[in-house]
Amino acid sequence: MVLGDLVKLRAMDPSDAEALWRWNHDPEVMRWMNDDYAQPLGRVRRWLEERPRNAYGEVILGIEALADTHLIGLVQLRESDPETGCAKLDIYLGEKEYWGRGYATDAMRTVCRYGFEKMRLHKISLTVVTENHAAHRVYQKVGFVDEGRLRQTFRRDGRWYDMFTMGLLEGELRPASDQGAQAPS
Repeated sequence: MVLGDLVKLRAMDPSDAEALWRWNHDPEVMRWMNDDYAQPLGRVRRWLEERPRNAYGEVILGIEALADTHLIGLVQLRESDPETGCAKLDIYLGEKEYWGRGYATDAMRTVCRYGFEKMRLHKISLTVVTENHAAHRVYQKVGFVDEGRLRQTFRRDGRWYDMFTMGLLEGELRPASDQGAQAPS
């Protein structure tokens, strides 16, 4: 369990399957994410039961709102490499009533702090569809910088979109009090 100001990051449990299934079948939640083929609820539950436990190479954590202990999303550090100190990050909030209220920013800041302090990572990377302006702003708030652009690598509704690659180095994580600052260009 890892605490932020608004969220607690905790291990995912088979009892989380229904929320995860619901989010993964919500077109608005999945709008800017690579979504898989639809799965029945039982398959999602089995995946949560059978997946390997969290380890250095892959950590999946549920995002729980501290105010009401409601599971609102998940975050993942994956492909973590102890030799290079690099990992990739994925995040999403599935409960739409928590969007735009600082929960994603706090979850990002909290998981990055965990990655740098507990996992001893040097760099955390992610990709974001260029049209996903809300997510891009969240990533910039915590200190991620644009490192490049992947041309036409995301397809949605018959259209190709570019993606930004973004990175955050150890020591660049912005504290909550600095969230209004702009990312360097």
